[in-house]
Amino acid sequence: MESKYSLRKPNLFRALLIILFIALPVQWAAGQLTLSTPRTTLGVVIKQIQAQSKYQFFYDDKLSAIAVEPLQVKDASLEKVLSTLLKNKDVSYKIEENIIYLSTKETSKSTQQVGKERTVTGQIKDAKGEPLIGVSVLIKGTTDGGISDLDGNYKVTTNNANPIFVYSYVGYKTQEVSLKNQTSINVTLMEDTQVIDEVVITALGIKRSEKALSYNVTQIDAESALAVKDANFINSLNGKVAGLNINASSSGIGGASKVVMRGSRGIEQSSNALYVIDGIPMYNLSAAGGSEEFQSQGSTEAIADINPEDIQSMSVLSGAAAAALYGSNASNGAIIITTKKGAVGRTSVTFSSNTEILSPFVMPEFQNRYGTSGTDASWGSKLNAGNYYGYDPKSDYLQNGLIGTETVTFSTGTEHNQTYASVAAVNSRGIIPNNKYDRYNFTFRNTTLFLQDKMRLDVGAQYIMQKDRNMINQGIYANPLTSAYLFPRGNDWEEYKMYERYDPTRNLYTQYFPQGGGSFRLQNPYWINYRNLRENDKDRYMLSASLSYDILSWLNVAGRVRVDNSLNTYTQKYYASTERTIAEGENGFYGVSNIRDKQTYADLLVNINKRFGDDWSLVANLGSSYSDTRSEDLTVSGPIADNGLPNYFTVVQLSKETGKRTETGYREQVQSIFASAELGYRSTYYLTLTGRNDWPSQLKGPKSKNSSFFYPSVGASVVLSELLTLPQSISYLKLRASWASVGLPFGRFLAYPTFQWDSSTGAFSSRSAYPLYDLKPERTDSWEFGITANFLKHFNMDFSFYSTKTYNQTMDAGISPTGGYNTFYAQTGNVRNRGVELSLGYKNTWEKFTWNTNYTFSANKNKILGLIDGYINPITGEKITYQNLLIIKTIHCIIVYQYVTK
Repeated sequence: MESKYSLRKPNLFRALLIILFIALPVQWAAGQLTLSTPRTTLGVVIKQIQAQSKYQFFYDDKLSAIAVEPLQVKDASLEKVLSTLLKNKDVSYKIEENIIYLSTKETSKSTQQVGKERTVTGQIKDAKGEPLIGVSVLIKGTTDGGISDLDGNYKVTTNNANPIFVYSYVGYKTQEVSLKNQTSINVTLMEDTQVIDEVVITALGIKRSEKALSYNVTQIDAESALAVKDANFINSLNGKVAGLNINASSSGIGGASKVVMRGSRGIEQSSNALYVIDGIPMYNLSAAGGSEEFQSQGSTEAIADINPEDIQSMSVLSGAAAAALYGSNASNGAIIITTKKGAVGRTSVTFSSNTEILSPFVMPEFQNRYGTSGTDASWGSKLNAGNYYGYDPKSDYLQNGLIGTETVTFSTGTEHNQTYASVAAVNSRGIIPNNKYDRYNFTFRNTTLFLQDKMRLDVGAQYIMQKDRNMINQGIYANPLTSAYLFPRGNDWEEYKMYERYDPTRNLYTQYFPQGGGSFRLQNPYWINYRNLRENDKDRYMLSASLSYDILSWLNVAGRVRVDNSLNTYTQKYYASTERTIAEGENGFYGVSNIRDKQTYADLLVNINKRFGDDWSLVANLGSSYSDTRSEDLTVSGPIADNGLPNYFTVVQLSKETGKRTETGYREQVQSIFASAELGYRSTYYLTLTGRNDWPSQLKGPKSKNSSFFYPSVGASVVLSELLTLPQSISYLKLRASWASVGLPFGRFLAYPTFQWDSSTGAFSSRSAYPLYDLKPERTDSWEFGITANFLKHFNMDFSFYSTKTYNQTMDAGISPTGGYNTFYAQTGNVRNRGVELSLGYKNTWEKFTWNTNYTFSANKNKILGLIDGYINPITGEKITYQNLLIIKTIHCIIVYQYVTK
């Protein structure tokens, strides 16, 4: 019996409206301020406070020249801003109505005592013993002092008899030390862990207040999440986020992974999440993997090239509303990655080394009681102690894998310039013999401030060299696991380890596999490992730059660009005596492919962060983006000619009759505009709207009826802990709701007819699929409701309920070839996903010991609501439908179906 439940939208909206109206009469706190200023003068900060509030300052002009420390506050009260700003300054303030009076404090008698002039020196470090650069050192009650240099050293001259030194630095607790009779003071500053308002990284790299978010965003600390160094760091996120399912492929070390959030949506399209690095999407191109039983090329992916040591933090945007600004690319959610920059105030060089040992964990269940009877299948006589050799694939064939990772990082920086660089090496071997994966990363990044810190330039470069050998794919005939698993239990495995023997008739070594390949075309597993070589060399570089300028304290404009180029050289070398079905000849097989991929992305953003009076706030973004993806594949492959030299692998050796030469490629381009607006009221009510319009190149067909797609979203959140008097044990409570409509990507060449090369005939032929001119976006409509809470000081909880429907899915339907086409593209189908996500965390610190744990739970129910039903053949006008029995199936079932023409 199928369970049924529905979203009670009217009731939920009524409840939300009741909460809003009840909350309106509540007495509100004073106005809030949001400031981000570098080390500057008091006069500069006063002007920014006046611009955001109704207050005016009255003070002596001499006070405007007083140096103040960097200030970072968001939605803070005026009193808190002034107290932080004037801390350890000889300035006091008084507020009367709309006027703030500043005056000089009276200096105490002790600080007025004059003594012999002396010079005080020292060094300032953090808790890890690293020197801090640019720490402010002031004598309390005066403006005398200095700052620490690159080594954390400082020098201050004073004639004060009993001075008190004040050490202050952004992000660290201020410390006061009395000089007494000393001439040297060394200080260790501790980090200030107090957070005024948590900020998270969302779509397009935009920083937003956590309490304003109307959707679920999970922040991940990279240091703890990536403690286990997998060759593909994405696999390390497994179990860290509710609703995030990561399935590593069978390719082995460094192989591609399938990352799905909130269930599979596409029947024929990918459900993988989008990756975003420093606000810029990275289209996760994979090396071409075999998808048929005779193919054997495993695949890695672009995201696996990233050095995990370069990652500062990650955010997972689970819902469609969270990623709506990315349009079709993020319909399945997005993983936002922020990379490291140089640290302000310190210079550090680190070296890390990590070694992991891999071993098979779960094996298939084998029968070991019967041997072979003249065939490759083990259905012969029953084995006994005399003829059973005890073969076990896990212990006899598979081996322990090994991953070694070494990384060196360099970081340095001042408030105006930060530099980060790293070098990393990953050397590994898989559990399959002769399976290797090596990667070398080189990273550089520099951030510089210009024009009185109003302009910021951020440039970066990455270079990756990767080499892999014998990545395993799911193919039957060239997969060594097939032979290893089906090896007859009555045969001696040790005899087969010598996988090649000298053949004097051919004057070369040939495969030793006396039992023969049988119906599965089996080969000696070790022959596949060492004489069916599949190797890939990748060279990849990424160049990025961003430039931003603060026009006003609340208005910013920024531009970003990134170029991502890669070259893959993939070779296949099958030695003579390889199974002929695979090698296509007796002398061996050789293939070489050069695959070039180039991605260019650029965007321009206008950012607004403005308060209107004491109650209202606006955070808005308006921008445009451009993305261009190109791929070229040049392949030459085939068997070595009958009169050629066996095992001599060059293209000139290939058979002219059966050799293949192909050149394929594509180019995709998307031009977009987008906008978002977050309206806040008294830091409690938030309404968020986003919209994006894409002009994809897939719609540029001569008869295409659409030219662009629009993707909207809307969300609201209410911070109940700011409205209601809650139990003291609950420190934070928020309700949120959101709706979004985004699209799934669709394939190329659907909107216009193209020609394809037929290698068997050596000529071009028209495609067999009827082109689709009225192309619609594969829509995903999503609702989400959630609760976020902090309670009992150390616990946090996040609960989400969601429901999504994905429709207008593109499927390939068979039709009668009498009209010149065998198939046509039908945009239909409806897949629903409903589920819940729960995350419960606990964090506590006892002196230097920290305990941090997180529990996640998720449940998703997937259902296909409809496939092709009542669709019309565009050529003949006939009605096409699926059999009705499929309507109740889920997307994960293996379904055998047929088309019915009525």
